[in-house]
Amino acid sequence: MSSNNLDLIDRLRSAVGAAGLVLEKEAKAAYETDWLQKWTGLSSVVVRPANTQETAEVMRICHETHTPVVIQGGNTGMSGGATPDTSGAQVILSMVRMNAIRNVDPLNNTLTAESGVILANIQAAAQEANRYFPLSLGAEGSCTIGGNLATNAGGIAVLRYGNARELVLGLEVVLPDGRIWNGMRALRKDNTGYDLRDLFVGSEGTLGVITAAVLKLHAKPIARATAWVGAESVDALIRLLAQMREVCGERLVAFEMISEESLDLILEHVADVRAPLANSHPFNALIELSDTQEQGLADLLESSLGDALEGGMIQDVVVSQTNGQTQAFWKIREGISQAQVRAGKAVKHDIALPISAIPAFVRGADVAVRKALPGAQIINFGHLGDGNLHYNVLLPLDSSPEAYAATTAKLNRVVHDIVSVANGSISAEHGVGQLRRDELRHYKSEVEFDLMLRIKQSLDPNHIMNPGKLI
Repeated sequence: MSSNNLDLIDRLRSAVGAAGLVLEKEAKAAYETDWLQKWTGLSSVVVRPANTQETAEVMRICHETHTPVVIQGGNTGMSGGATPDTSGAQVILSMVRMNAIRNVDPLNNTLTAESGVILANIQAAAQEANRYFPLSLGAEGSCTIGGNLATNAGGIAVLRYGNARELVLGLEVVLPDGRIWNGMRALRKDNTGYDLRDLFVGSEGTLGVITAAVLKLHAKPIARATAWVGAESVDALIRLLAQMREVCGERLVAFEMISEESLDLILEHVADVRAPLANSHPFNALIELSDTQEQGLADLLESSLGDALEGGMIQDVVVSQTNGQTQAFWKIREGISQAQVRAGKAVKHDIALPISAIPAFVRGADVAVRKALPGAQIINFGHLGDGNLHYNVLLPLDSSPEAYAATTAKLNRVVHDIVSVANGSISAEHGVGQLRRDELRHYKSEVEFDLMLRIKQSLDPNHIMNPGKLI
């Protein structure tokens, strides 16, 4: 190790103490590889600050020494945004020790948490106060709220409550030079200048370090009604979605689409799941209502879907009768990532489209992908209610890294070109990271990309924040 590195580590140790450093090769390995095992890098040291002041001192040191920093939460990302490169020069700044819930205010419907708090713990703290924090995703038992905000996470309740950006009121951020911006305002109205909060939400650690947040809470739902439906086409599900929104209003919390091919993959590779319907259908939807009042919710769901069934909009439906049946439905939906990992190597497309454009996209993309890759296994599922599809193509498990990379580049161009024509987005909820960085340059306009670069240069002139990610 060079004298410069030793000096850097000594300075970092003085900032966070010996308990805040991870130096051993074996211990660092857990931070240097993402959970998907797709990206692996090397770091000079892992730094784990215990509070905002320690984080600020770490950033001041790295700014002065021009040391690149990769910010990491629960390391559950899908796009390689929290993994260092292979140079061994980057510092990993892990926020997991900043895990305190500072305040819960039921009267203001807010919860203040540090960035390293596990999402599930925030949900539990809200529930203890008879409130509800609606951000929910498959990794909620290990992902952190800082990472959720940095990537503007979505999840299953976006249809009703919005994504992470819409669930935060204020932020505390350590800037690249070590200054602390205290934007911890628990206000719904604040017209005093530029909205700096939204600048950092979704910035993937390229502009600063989110150290704490004031989060919005909601009234706690006490009733839920859940159903699984089968349909002949995406068009039918889009019409059903529109009808459900008109009839059920804000009670409609989730409208998840799963193609027949996706469902078959789950049934094959995930234990203890079975098909909800007796017959197969080209497309399925998992639909859920919730309310703060229990009376009439199940009847509303049954009558709405009964009308759709009688009108031929859908071909089959089963309404959950027990909590266990509801959990079984959701286990199917949540099992898709596990099934893909076990079955092959997925070329993943996390796309957003205007809901009305989804049927034409699916038809066009199916044809284009199978033309580019005959016999392609398309795994199409996602949050139909908010226009976010996970339009993936599964390659064989034994695909070589070279073949996987070449096919990914080829299919990205095919799929993302169709998304672009529909005025959609190539990243809906998983972030850009390393995975879509080059794609972003291809699809952003010169003006938009120039504005992003100017903001980056203004806040991070030494270019130390998460280099090689996003831009």
